[in-house]
Amino acid sequence: MGIILGLAAALLWGSADFFACGACRRIGSFRTLLYMQFVGFVGVGAYLLVSGELPQLLAQTSAEDWAWAVFFALLNMISSLALYRAFEITTAVSIVSPIAASYGAITVVLAFLSGETVTAVRGAGILLALFGVVLAATNFEAVVSRRDYSAGRFGGGIGLAMFSAVGYGVAFWLLGVRVTPALGGVAPVVVARLTTIICLTAIALLRGLSLRVADRTAWPIIIAVGVLDTTAFVANAIGLTTDQISVVTVLASLFTAVTVVLSWIFFKERLARSQLAGIVLILAGIVLVSL
Repeated sequence: MGIILGLAAALLWGSADFFACGACRRIGSFRTLLYMQFVGFVGVGAYLLVSGELPQLLAQTSAEDWAWAVFFALLNMISSLALYRAFEITTAVSIVSPIAASYGAITVVLAFLSGETVTAVRGAGILLALFGVVLAATNFEAVVSRRDYSAGRFGGGIGLAMFSAVGYGVAFWLLGVRVTPALGGVAPVVVARLTTIICLTAIALLRGLSLRVADRTAWPIIIAVGVLDTTAFVANAIGLTTDQISVVTVLASLFTAVTVVLSWIFFKERLARSQLAGIVLILAGIVLVSL
């Protein structure tokens, strides 16, 4: 089940990032992140209340459990804001996205250091999938030709993407090793959404930022991003409760390949040979991880 949920998270997150790029360039990364979080909070918050799961969790968990959830939420928020800002300031999505997706490797290393072990076959599958993500998401021909990205916009996007990768890597390790074992797969998502909404609204008020969305055509995109991202988040979190952290996280990190494929389909972006090879490696990695 964890493998299926990890792959579902990748598909949903990849689709969410595809739409998020357009929203960020229309209304900015800050507003996009805030309102897509609100969309997700309404959905999963309503489920938590209607299902009766919240009272049970409050009775069975401690304040420390919820504190870890908030800490995870803050790390995730900062990482998301950095990634969305990177999408906003650079057109090189094929470069930014794979760097951010490398968070899977960081989570895997932390999982191993904390005592998790995998079989040799699964380990080989994880390595193939991680390497495949880098190849599939990066058009090396485009990177070489875009010399204007060696500084300025490219440098800013690269730095933010690297920052988000580290943040996501630590955050999802904490989610798997500390948060979901205590709170399950849905409550951490609610905490993450609510924490982000409160923090971003406070920042906007303190800095006098306008939260008005001038381009009304952006709302359908924001709603789509919110639904896709939140559903992916829930699938990933539940997956962490059913399988190994390293396996579920690596499969979920394949989302960047999904974004690239969608760009190829809808934007007619040409796939380089290295990207096609990466997709083959990803498929081989999935097969090995599933054994």
